[in-house]
Amino acid sequence: MFLDNKNVLLLATGSFNPPTNMHLRMFEIARDHLNRLGYKIHGGLISPTHDAYQKKDLAPSLHRCAMIQQALVSLPWVKISDWEVKQNGWTRTRQVLQYHQNQLNVIISSRLNDTDEVDNSSLPVQFIENNGVNDTNQNRSINVRLLCGADLLESFAVPGLWNKDDIESIVRDYGLVVISRSGFNPQKFIYESDILTKYMANIVVVTEWISNEISSTKVRRALCRNESVKFLISDSVESYIKEHGLYGTLNK
Repeated sequence: MFLDNKNVLLLATGSFNPPTNMHLRMFEIARDHLNRLGYKIHGGLISPTHDAYQKKDLAPSLHRCAMIQQALVSLPWVKISDWEVKQNGWTRTRQVLQYHQNQLNVIISSRLNDTDEVDNSSLPVQFIENNGVNDTNQNRSINVRLLCGADLLESFAVPGLWNKDDIESIVRDYGLVVISRSGFNPQKFIYESDILTKYMANIVVVTEWISNEISSTKVRRALCRNESVKFLISDSVESYIKEHGLYGTLNK
């Protein structure tokens, strides 16, 4: 299945523990690249993972969502979706994509049919109202695509981490926008994977020419050691972290 829809909404999943400037830059890099390829970007969503996700030093979703909100002040075309963190437990990425695609379809359908049956205030994708959805001649559908780094792509090969059916569904039904990272070779990884090669037309690889190795892990380590994280995360996120004593910053 080849996804030929050029109307796209970018969705990034992960822990965002904490959200870094690189997380935000991924959206900007992806939008620039896709625009050059003729795509129309209708917005972006960040969906932080549930607290039940087994990851060391994971801050409560209450704090992670608040930090994301702070970070996105400087990136108004991207919004947060708290649907995933409100579920009863951890949700697979395939289900996250499916939920947001379904909600997006409902919104578009209601607008095309000029009905008020949908309560947009309860939908995490309501912000697309100002991004061209009302243009019935061009935007009869918008495709939710998974935005990720090359490290997530290569995690598909980790035994037991991903369900093979989920991988195929994600690439076949939604597609990937992969941001390159130092030390990773996404094109080579795609070639070595039968599933990814089969649907490689649905994978857009974006080269980040301005190398940036900011990671949440390194930021947490610096915070714990009372080292500067300025220009790695937004000032408001840093202030929030220290105000709430996250990542070992209490009394520092």
